[in-house]
Amino acid sequence: MDNQKKYLVNVGMQNLPFPMHVLSRNEQEGQYTIANISIEAIIMQEFEARWIDKFIQIVHDHRDRIGTKTLRHNIYDYMKELEASAVTITFDYPFFITKTTPISKQQCLVRYNCRYTAKLRSIEAEPRIIFGMEIPCITTYPGSAPDKPGGLFGQLSLVDIEVESTKPIFPEDLVDIVDKCSLSPIYSFLSEDDQLHIIQKVHTENQSSVMMTDEIKHALAKIKHIDWYLVNCSNYGMLHSYSTIIGTEKSRWVPFSYSHDDDVI
Repeated sequence: MDNQKKYLVNVGMQNLPFPMHVLSRNEQEGQYTIANISIEAIIMQEFEARWIDKFIQIVHDHRDRIGTKTLRHNIYDYMKELEASAVTITFDYPFFITKTTPISKQQCLVRYNCRYTAKLRSIEAEPRIIFGMEIPCITTYPGSAPDKPGGLFGQLSLVDIEVESTKPIFPEDLVDIVDKCSLSPIYSFLSEDDQLHIIQKVHTENQSSVMMTDEIKHALAKIKHIDWYLVNCSNYGMLHSYSTIIGTEKSRWVPFSYSHDDDVI
């Protein structure tokens, strides 16, 4: 009981804007962005009076090497300097991907919200790294009537993916998976021909959020260095003031059964 009283749980700071480079498949040095940094730690009560300054000081001490590429190693410094028994650090940041429109082949930048979290529970342990991002797309509205002419119509779906992997997972990789499994990707710009193409696709092809989520699950399960994933899909139908949710998760203790070794990436 005495030892429990010595610690404060989840002491920290949230949403400190800070420039950094984040992992990118297409940019060797990483993509430059502004991330909101949040740090939580379990620390001694005697440390309470000065913990605010210490959190800020550590971030600025690492300012020349702060980012998703170095957090796996830097988190040990945070734990030592905070004299903490556990530390969790999260970077929330926008990430931009250049996409090509389907008909006019024009390029446009699409923004995605990402979060990169490192959790360390012991100075002797390996940190747990979780990468997540929100990926908007279009799926078929469940109230559609596929057997009737013009009976299909679409809805906005927001896919929230979290992965834990032994190798880097790039934002572009997850966007590629969702774009391939959805009815249509989301673009920041569409010409008139592009718009007509997507409208026609929405009214002639059927890809529900249930089907999409299942395909995303199988695509992630085939990547052998992903130890765990969580997929949640929120759907915003045009006739409703609420969203529906479908999700799936891979257990860390139950391995995925593959039918063909060639399917494993």
